[in-house]
Order: sequence, then structure tokens, then C-alpha cells
Amino acid sequence: MTAVALALGAGVGFGLFLIVSGWKGRFGPPAIRRPVTSRLPQLERRAGLALGVAAATAVLTRWPVAVLAGAAMGAFLPDLLSGQAEREAAIARTEAIATWTEMLRDTLSGAHGLEEVIAATAPLAPPPIRDEVSDLAARITHQRLPSALRHFADDLADPTADLVVAALVLAARGSPRALADLLGTLASAARDDASMRRRVEATRARARSTVQIVTALTVVMMVGLLLFNRSYLEPYRNPLGQLVLALVCGLFALGLWWLARMARFVAPERFLAASRGSETGGEGR
Repeated sequence: MTAVALALGAGVGFGLFLIVSGWKGRFGPPAIRRPVTSRLPQLERRAGLALGVAAATAVLTRWPVAVLAGAAMGAFLPDLLSGQAEREAAIARTEAIATWTEMLRDTLSGAHGLEEVIAATAPLAPPPIRDEVSDLAARITHQRLPSALRHFADDLADPTADLVVAALVLAARGSPRALADLLGTLASAARDDASMRRRVEATRARARSTVQIVTALTVVMMVGLLLFNRSYLEPYRNPLGQLVLALVCGLFALGLWWLARMARFVAPERFLAASRGSETGGEGR
């Protein structure tokens, strides 16, 4: 097994990834207009990477345990190498919600109702949520405002937006006299939340860098041993060696999972979505 075999394995793996990605037209950058509700594109990307890495590992080693470990590593690569853009987009969305909330507060004094306020701010809404706000402005022309606001919350799928929508729904159903003060408070809270998340992301970036460095060094060492000192790995070729290799790979995967878990941001649960689900269930009963 030489460097030619490594190149062939990498070529096969990359080819499979291109086939799976291009089959459904998923090779371009992901759309960021709305939160993705289907996990099918992500599963396709993970499956392509898993097949590619497994094929390269099979060419290099022909060990069943190594092939399975390579497939698992390929499936884990999106979590290892990506996610920064999604996290930045989520923070930018929170800041945009804060800006739009301040626009609502400042426009309330010169408008005759919430519908007019929303319509006036839709063209000026921040880019991360402009499409959703424009849809809301169009929806309120043929729907009741509380229903349109709940659809708007589902479009944004953001816990901070749920707070703003809840305030607007309460104002639409009752007296909006204290709405301006409440919107100002919510806008300040949203900005504080975005600032806190930026600080947390800066801290967790070190943990993610650790995961990436450990993984890269391990892969480079294994490939180097396979190419230049294969006799060192000969004990892993027999069944007992494969069992030991499975144990080593399992411990390594457990360590990677734990590091990735520490670096993952867990968003708070949306209370509007939960309450809406309970209302639907109650109607069904």
C-alpha cells in the first residue's frame, strides 16, 4: 500500500461525496432565510462523507473495524468542522429581533394600531428577519392579528421572538397602553442575550479548536503509520487485534463526543411552540 493507494481512496471518497451531494443539488451554501425544518439534506451530506471516508479507510487497511470507525468519523465531520456560520446567524437573528422591537416601540406613538405599525416597519426590518416580517405584514391583511403573529413566531422559531410575539398578542387582545415600555424592555433583554452568547461562543471556540486539533493529529498519525510503518500496526490484523482496535476507537469516539458536547450551545425551549401544541391537543380532546 503506497501513496498511490491513499490518493485512490481519497478520490473514491470525494467522488462519492460529490455524487450524493450533487444528486439533490445540495452542494451550494445552505439557505439562511428560514430555519431548516427537514433534516434530509443534512443526512445526505453525512451519508456521503461517511461512505467516502469508509471507502478510503477500506482501501488503506481492509480492516472491518477501521472501516466502521472511518464511516463514523465521516458522519461526525460536519459537527467537527462546521457550525460557526449557523451560530453567528442565530446571534445576528437575535440582534435583528431586538432592532425590530425597538422600531415597533418608536413607531407606536405615530400609528393607529399594531397592524399599521407592523406594515410601516416591514420594509425597514433588519435583513436577517426582513422576509419574515414582510410575510407577517402581508398575512395580517387577510388574517386576524393574533393568528398572524403566531405564524410569524413559527417562521422565526426563536425563543427571543416568542417573547416579543407574546407581548404583541396580549396587546392585540387587550389594551396596548404599556406596550411601548414592554417592547423597550424586551429589546434590551434581547441585546443582552446576544452579547452574552457572543462571549460564550468566544470561550467555547477553544474547546472546538481542541477537538479539531486532537482529531487531525490522530488521523495524520494513523495515516503516517499505514504508509511508512505498517509493521507497527500488524497486531491489529488478527481478530483479537480488531477487538482491541474497536475498544480504542470506542474510547476515542467517547472522548470526541464529550468534547463536542461541552462546546455545543443548547438553545432554550420555545414556550409559544409548547403552548400551541398543548392547545391543539386540548382541542382534539
